[in-house]
Amino acid sequence: MSKRIITISREFGSGGRFIGEEVAKKLGIAYYDKDIIGQIAEKSGLSPEYIQANAELSPKKGLFAYAFSGRDITGKSVEDMVYEAQRKVILEIAEKEDCVIIGRNADFILKDRGDVLNVFIHGDMTQKMQRICKLYNVTEADAVKMINDTDKRRRTNYNFYTEQKWGMATNYTLSLNSSVLGYDMCQQIIIDCTKL
Repeated sequence: MSKRIITISREFGSGGRFIGEEVAKKLGIAYYDKDIIGQIAEKSGLSPEYIQANAELSPKKGLFAYAFSGRDITGKSVEDMVYEAQRKVILEIAEKEDCVIIGRNADFILKDRGDVLNVFIHGDMTQKMQRICKLYNVTEADAVKMINDTDKRRRTNYNFYTEQKWGMATNYTLSLNSSVLGYDMCQQIIIDCTKL
């Protein structure tokens, strides 16, 4: 069965978002990243600004603090409500059309489908740091801090909601090092794998 949905999880600075966007363009399919924030906000009743800041990243410093953040009488935290809204939006998108979905635990949310190609993009710290310095006009020290902080928050969110380990190769169909392969090769490998 050919793959009609591609999920891309990525380390910050690895170029995963860019790779995903280019794959969607080349395949002529929909691309979902920050544009699903409005849909998640609508389903959760929270502001788009809150969703953008919290839907993919844990707001707390560690898994223990995340697990015990403020909860209502049903035991749900605001983060749980955001995750549930996000899950519903991703399931609806997958039913509707061929697409590339960036982050948001989409690989886990769509794990029961046979038409999904799950990709993890990672890279070497030096190349990621250089990319972040250039994109955000920050120092090398600030770039390293941004990479470590963002990846820690992604990892905490993913590990908490999926009961899997973020970045572990067994969770994905492909795990690609963009620093070694380059963006063009990563794109071509993903496109070739959609035909399997």
